Amino acid sequence: MAAIPLRTMKARQKGRIAKVRAGGEMNRRLRDMGLVPGTEIEIVGRAPLYDPVNIKVRGANLTLRNNEADFIEVEVEG
Repeated sequence: MAAIPLRTMKARQKGRIAKVRAGGEMNRRLRDMGLVPGTEIEIVGRAPLYDPVNIKVRGANLTLRNNEADFIEVEVEG
């Protein structure tokens, strides 16, 4: 499986977080939301201008701005 930035995933696409490249406060914030390597995610949808992105993670829906999603690499399924 190839890792791609979360920002480039399409609606209804699923994958597993491979790496979080953020540092400092942003890294802590993403970890606190449950966005850690090995976690399965699904893209629920996007706003009309593609920012932000709504994802399902651990049974909850989260909304991330694209500049936050850029720090997350995902191994996509299929």
